Amino acid sequence: MVAPAIKVRDVSKAFLVPHEQRLRLKEYFAHPRRRTTYELNEALKNVSFEIAPGEFFGIVGPNGCGKSTLLKILARIYRADAGTVRVNGRLSPLIELGVGFNYELSARDNIEINGMLLGLTPAQLDAKFDDILAFAEMERFVDQQLKNYSTGMVLRLAYSIAIQVPFDILLLDEVLAVGDVSFQAKCFESFVTMREQGKTIVLVSHDLGAVTDFCDRALLLSDGSVQLIGDPLEVVDAYLERHGGARAAEGIER
Repeated sequence: MVAPAIKVRDVSKAFLVPHEQRLRLKEYFAHPRRRTTYELNEALKNVSFEIAPGEFFGIVGPNGCGKSTLLKILARIYRADAGTVRVNGRLSPLIELGVGFNYELSARDNIEINGMLLGLTPAQLDAKFDDILAFAEMERFVDQQLKNYSTGMVLRLAYSIAIQVPFDILLLDEVLAVGDVSFQAKCFESFVTMREQGKTIVLVSHDLGAVTDFCDRALLLSDGSVQLIGDPLEVVDAYLERHGGARAAEGIER
């Protein structure tokens, strides 16, 4: 029996949200006895699911439902408060725009640093460098500091690095949200290639059309809990019924 690429069992995660923030140092001296109160925000509640090797798995839900928190737990950025997570394979996460980039350095330097951090040897990095630049369409800007890049340019560079490093499982959080139409088309082409290569992909997206077009299954997350797992069209239908929105506006066709 083939082991799941990802197995999540009864995972919960909560954060303490302060009701008051004292932003200036003098406020501590002016009110030394004032205490900040906190509210417990349960981001995830007993979340369970499995993803098979080579599966394209979508996660949908309204803002604030826990999607990004879940991906960060899969990527071992956050630790779950309860439950277990098993990941079988090499991860390549693209779950927060620009994380790991040094904006004072050029694209060339950032490619070299991030490529090695994600597991590329110097020889592999040298062999893939031109491919990374070409996919990101950054040849003209390779020696420009990232602080002068637009958000879309940073996304293109980050995605291009993420798909060139050795990986079995790719985690994508809203990668289509800030890309232009041309970049989205390149992402869709890369999805097809990765599917053919048997890669496991976890896609968090508000682009419901992409979820129904590419995903084998999808999960609906709401208020930190799993509401439904199954056929992407059924999951998207349930999402739209619960949270409003027109199918035509999402660009989804049966």
